[in-house]
Amino acid sequence: MRKLTYFVACSLDGFIGDPDGDATAMMSFLDEEFLDYLRTEVPDTLPTAARRAFGIDDRPNERFDTVVQGRGSYEVGLEEGITSPYAHLRQYVASRTLGVSPDPDVEIVADDVVGRVRALKAEEGALGIYLCGGSRLAGELLGEVDELVIKTYPLVYGRGMPMFGTSGVDATAFALDGVRAFGNGVLVRTYRRKR
Repeated sequence: MRKLTYFVACSLDGFIGDPDGDATAMMSFLDEEFLDYLRTEVPDTLPTAARRAFGIDDRPNERFDTVVQGRGSYEVGLEEGITSPYAHLRQYVASRTLGVSPDPDVEIVADDVVGRVRALKAEEGALGIYLCGGSRLAGELLGEVDELVIKTYPLVYGRGMPMFGTSGVDATAFALDGVRAFGNGVLVRTYRRKR
C-alpha cells in the first residue's frame, strides 16, 4: 500500500496561514540552509517552477509521484496563470466548485475524495502520495494520512487556518520519527501514524 504524506508548513500555534489562508509571513524563513534542504532532500514537494529555478527540473522523483491538493491551494497558482503547478507529479485537485479542469494534466475530484485517495494508495508503486493542502481537505483525509511532515516556522499567527480544518475530528495518534532543526529556527518534524 502506498503512503499518504501530509507535508505541510505551519506556525508555532498550528496554523497553515492567516484566517484567509495567506502564508506569506512564512516566506521570510526561506534562507539558503532551508532552501538547500528543500532542493536536495524533498525536491518532489517543490512546484515545477521552483524546480526549474533551482536547475533540478529533470531530477527524477524520489519520494512522491502523485500530489493531492484542495481548490484553495490550487488557485494560488491559477491566479498566476499556472494550470499545472506540479507537472512532475500526477495531479489531483479536490473541488466541488471548480468544474472542468483548466489543464489536461490535472484531474478534478468533485466527489468522494476519500475513496479516490484510497484507490491511489492501493495502486502498485514504490513512490507515495503528497498531500499538499489545504486545511479542509487534510481534515477530510485525516483517516488516510500515514505520515506527517510538519515544517514549523518560528512565528505565531494567533488565529488562522488550522492544519486540519474540520469539526468532529477524532483524536489520532502519531509516533515521532525525527526532528531536524535549522539555524533560522525552523523545525521539521516527521511522524508516522500509529496503526
